[in-house]
Amino acid sequence: MRADRIFAYGATAGLIGDLLLGDPRRGHPVAAFGRAAAGIERRLWRDHRGWGALHTLVCAGGTAGGAALAARALRRRPAASVALTAAATWSVVGGTSLGREARSIGGALAAGDLELARERLPRLCGRDPQSLDGPQIARAVVESVAENTSDAVVGALVWGALGGVPGLVGFRAANTLDAMVGHRSPRHLRYGWASARLDDLVGWPGARLTALLAVAAGGRPRGALRAWRTDAHRHPSPNAGPVEASFAGALGVRLGGTLAYGGRVEHRPVLNGAAGRAVGTKDIERAVRLSRRIGVLALGVSVAARLGAGAAARRITSTRGPGTPAPGARTSGRRPT
Repeated sequence: MRADRIFAYGATAGLIGDLLLGDPRRGHPVAAFGRAAAGIERRLWRDHRGWGALHTLVCAGGTAGGAALAARALRRRPAASVALTAAATWSVVGGTSLGREARSIGGALAAGDLELARERLPRLCGRDPQSLDGPQIARAVVESVAENTSDAVVGALVWGALGGVPGLVGFRAANTLDAMVGHRSPRHLRYGWASARLDDLVGWPGARLTALLAVAAGGRPRGALRAWRTDAHRHPSPNAGPVEASFAGALGVRLGGTLAYGGRVEHRPVLNGAAGRAVGTKDIERAVRLSRRIGVLALGVSVAARLGAGAAARRITSTRGPGTPAPGARTSGRRPT
């Protein structure tokens, strides 16, 4: 079976598995990776960018390399290759669990239980919940749904289309490392620099595709496109900016503004401020539904792109012929006489 079809079947099965089952309660591969990365950090940590780069190389590079070896070992077994791709996809995407956590917080807010909403918020994002009121928690949830749609679903599918199983797990490893050490705390300001830059790099294509699909699927294409074009560059993150701005425009709400992380207050620009309204509890459900639509569309785009690239490669090969060298290739070391 061709590699493009293996990805198409495996990624589809893996996303369906996530939609039906969500993340496993115990023994999640990403959690196991996080424990291993934390153990490596305890051994390698120095307040130095070089040591942090080594940590990134060992963790992300080792994970992608191991996945490449597994995929290579199964390359002559199509059914096993599809199963490996499906398992990898299911383990790295997290759209269903993302929606589940967001809805649980939305349910607590709808019931007027602010303390329960504050208790559950750290499962979704790193904000300081005790200083937040109901509307601020709702805004934090919508922003987290937007950003994690790119990080936990679309970006993984994009890299799966580009690199198969190594692309899937390598992207997730880089994203997880950024969440662990890529933030600007005193301990990780230098040590986490390489992980943060790697996450910016690998997250770039998925963030743009997420923003584009939010424009297409959000119901307010003009508003989403306008917010993306006018406000995304004002966000401190090169990838969260397009995603959050397009979600804000698609939902007709304002995102951004003042927030607190780990005792540190940030004053971020407001996204879609001129056309949007304040986020309400009901917008959480709207954001979750938009996230799910984007995930399904991203699967379709990724599969179509992989199949299209495979078809193009076969056309080039058939045009050349089985024995025809590539343009510019030397066929012999001797000149004709």
